[in-house]
Amino acid sequence: MEMPELSGSSRSKVKEAILDPRFYTTDFDEVDALDFEHMREEFDWIRDEFARDYNKGHFKRNEEFQADFSDMPAHEQFIEFLERSCTAEFSGCLLYAEMVKHLQDPTLKAIFQYMSRDEGRHAGFLNKTMGDLGVAIDLHMLQTRKKYTHFKPKFIYYATYMSEKIGYARYITIYNHLQKNPEGTIHPIFKWFKEWCNDEYRHGEFFAILMRSQPELLQGRNRGWIRFFQLAVYATMYLNDARRQDFYEALGMDWREYDIKVIKLCNDIITQVYPVTMPTDNPQFWAHLDACVELDKKIQALGSSKNPITFLKKARYRLGIFSRMVRLYRMPARETTEANRWPGLEGFPNYPEGVQPATGD
Repeated sequence: MEMPELSGSSRSKVKEAILDPRFYTTDFDEVDALDFEHMREEFDWIRDEFARDYNKGHFKRNEEFQADFSDMPAHEQFIEFLERSCTAEFSGCLLYAEMVKHLQDPTLKAIFQYMSRDEGRHAGFLNKTMGDLGVAIDLHMLQTRKKYTHFKPKFIYYATYMSEKIGYARYITIYNHLQKNPEGTIHPIFKWFKEWCNDEYRHGEFFAILMRSQPELLQGRNRGWIRFFQLAVYATMYLNDARRQDFYEALGMDWREYDIKVIKLCNDIITQVYPVTMPTDNPQFWAHLDACVELDKKIQALGSSKNPITFLKKARYRLGIFSRMVRLYRMPARETTEANRWPGLEGFPNYPEGVQPATGD
């Protein structure tokens, strides 16, 4: 199995959030016991899509990467963006590699091996880019320090599907913006985003097929978990990006407009498999998220002081965010119908003609 080419250099003071990200494990026997014979054609098709390795020669840096970026706008925020992206990709690489190690089904093993290859390639490309800036992470060291968070397989499916699809939406939105506004291209890595995000989209296609093959994952109480993971991904992104508005300004983007566009796109895409999605067309959805941002700003303004009064203020603001999240979760969901179901990407490899998997409705 291909693993990322790693730089031997490492940043002298890498933040703990980067050195100690979450790595996931699960019940591999339960994954291996999946029965998907009734959808064998779809699983074979997506395996063959990965085997084609569309981006085999894509992740190669050119002379543009050797420029001096010491005075680039939002330099520290850009480095943080690379760090977060690199560790996220590496986490996916390791999770998929663990699947390969523990699973017996040859089709699933092949699929996860191809996805681990892709994520490892992404992590290596990002790490080399950080190496150009003198801040590469020692991923071997990172791997030895990892702590595992155990998730049930269905939670892995929900979370990873959302991660892959919103990753596509984020990258393609930045790419399309910079194609129209090239003056915002503060670093050449953004020119690689189109093909890169197509890897993310294909990975999401696999998890969509997997969930369709197990209708119970999309029914009953699991509809509640589906909405929970949607909200968790959207809210986390919204709060994180609000803290990094300088980075988006450097690209010539308004962080809030960007997030709304990304979340709405992702929310449309996931109707391909999910029976319910968040009500992003309801203005109250964004009003609640905006209120969370304001409360988070108050928390950030208090700094790291351990003063009892400061602690109580932070606790009150965090309770306010939690209350808003509960209200968001309780908003009536948007039901997926044939009229609003995602049709697929134009010009992108989709299901072979005649293959229409069960939706789980």
